Order: sequence, then C-alpha cells, then structure tokens
Amino acid sequence: MDKISCTLLVDDDRINNFLNQRLLEGLNMTEKLLTALNGKEALSLFEKECREAKCPALILLDVNMPVMNGFEFLEAYDQLPFTSKTPVIIIMLTTSLHPRDVERVQRLGITDFVNKPLTKEKVNDILKAHFDRELPQE
Repeated sequence: MDKISCTLLVDDDRINNFLNQRLLEGLNMTEKLLTALNGKEALSLFEKECREAKCPALILLDVNMPVMNGFEFLEAYDQLPFTSKTPVIIIMLTTSLHPRDVERVQRLGITDFVNKPLTKEKVNDILKAHFDRELPQE
C-alpha cells in the first residue's frame, strides 16, 4: 500500500494521542506522523511542515480542546494561503455531535467525521473513502 506522506493528529488528551499514534504507526499507513495537543500547536506544526517538507495530507482533528479548539483551528486554517493547503483531508474526531456542531463543521469544509475511539476499521474506511487505498488484509 502507498503510504500517506504525512498525517497530523490533534487531540488534547495525551492518552488518546498516544493510543492513536500507536495505532497509526502499527498500521504503517503514513510516512510521517505529527502530533499536537491543541489547534494552535497544530496550526504551527502544519505551517512549519508545509514550509520545510510537504503539507500533511491527512489531519485527524479533535473538536473540544483548550487553547484553540477544532473549530477555531479550522477558521485559522481557512485564513492560510490557499497554495499551502492543497489537498488536505480533514477528519473531525468526536465523541458526539450536536446538530449545531454538524452544521458548523459542514460550513467549514470538513471532509468527514469519525467517532472516537479511532480503530483499524475506521482508519481503513478513511483510507478507502478519501485516498483510494486500503490496509493490507491480514
């Protein structure tokens, strides 16, 4: 399977980040995995990566975080120069979605939603739906 060039994982819960990082590394589906604990950290990492290497192709973004939440990240992300963010698949990671949040996210151009926790099956669904590839069968 062709790996995704770079994935950015954004979640304020260190345990979730650790478990998701282990899952993604174990699935061997990305060349480079970056992690951030909030939207502000993620924005900084994203911009740095775009300048120095290649923009992340996939962002897994938690909704509720301190400092800068998922919505605030998306609003700031939308202000970045267009050339630095093509094409990026942004998946919101959430435990529940209030209808108001669903509407808000749709306006912000999110690619998809995935309910936590992230699993091998959910990662495979993301790969199939948005990258036209899938994890090798065991």
